[in-house]
Amino acid sequence: MASVTFDKATRRFPSRERPAVDSLDLEIEDGEFMVLLGPSGCGKSTCLRMLAGLEAVDSGSVLIGVRDVTHLPPRDRDIAMVFQDYALLPHLSAADNMGFALKIALMSKVRARQRVDHAAAVLDLEQYLGRRPRTLAGGERQRVATGRVLVRDPRVYLMDEPLSNLDARLRAQTRTEIVRLQNHLGITTVYVTHDQTEAMAVGDRLAVLKDGVLQQVGTPKEVYAHPANTFVGGFVGSPAMNLFRLPLSADGARLGALDIPLTRATLRAAAAGGADEIVLGVRPEQFELLPPEDRETAGLDLVVETVEDTGAVVYLHATAWTGEGLAALVIRLPGRPAHGRGAVLRVAIRADAVHCFSASTGRRLPEDADTSPVS
Repeated sequence: MASVTFDKATRRFPSRERPAVDSLDLEIEDGEFMVLLGPSGCGKSTCLRMLAGLEAVDSGSVLIGVRDVTHLPPRDRDIAMVFQDYALLPHLSAADNMGFALKIALMSKVRARQRVDHAAAVLDLEQYLGRRPRTLAGGERQRVATGRVLVRDPRVYLMDEPLSNLDARLRAQTRTEIVRLQNHLGITTVYVTHDQTEAMAVGDRLAVLKDGVLQQVGTPKEVYAHPANTFVGGFVGSPAMNLFRLPLSADGARLGALDIPLTRATLRAAAAGGADEIVLGVRPEQFELLPPEDRETAGLDLVVETVEDTGAVVYLHATAWTGEGLAALVIRLPGRPAHGRGAVLRVAIRADAVHCFSASTGRRLPEDADTSPVS
């Protein structure tokens, strides 16, 4: 096992104006399950390939443990990689695919077979060892690809969107299996995905990237509860955080008929440089539905456009007048849907649950416990 360090690692492609990965500084601890998360084209797979030695590092360095591997070929890095398309050899059986790297390493047939059999038992693949990839289902192929790296006992596992070709049920089942294996083996794992739900479910920590630049690193709980900027707030979470651009008032911001008090630190930071607006973030679960008979509590009026019933919870996609114009928003309610399309509802927001970002930079604004207005 080993830690992994990206030290200002940069990768440029001649066909692109900006670097695919730009001065990445990231420390991955020994035995940690780190998820690289971001939209397509953000550079996360390039980061993984730089670590694997499949992409050159134009500047900066990459270390595994204390060893600088920046310019080492892949075979000398003691890593194992699961590819998005599994990369199984079609003419070999599942057992031979799993043991192929051991054969190249000239391991004895008896020892290699023992490792393959052990990995097959862990992954529940014993009945498939004699079959070729084309006769296996997607989930079985994924487990064979995982078994191929499991038999090697490397210092670092690399996984490039390994579940993207599976259906929803198999994705949930297989990601649970991957987490169980990683916890059991304790091997440092770097996992790439664009699926935020998957990232939140499997990662010890998340590293969120956009346009090749690292945006935030933290535990899933930290990234969800305290996003560093509007991009992270809008990307991490499903459905996405509701973001409203609002004018500042003397003691906060106004969303429709709702006065949102803000702390002194937030107001000062928001007004720095003469800005007179703020970006307010509200998660779908942070809205509270007001009863129709309650006309005294200030609320935000909205019209339901679409109802998304997931069974345990319901998401209402609606429009509301924010004071600056109509805005789309999503709210989450427990239980079965009680409101249909066209329903007019009023909701409140807990002032301590909102997220505040700079309207000019998008960065999260500081907070403090004092909610009194700026003097």
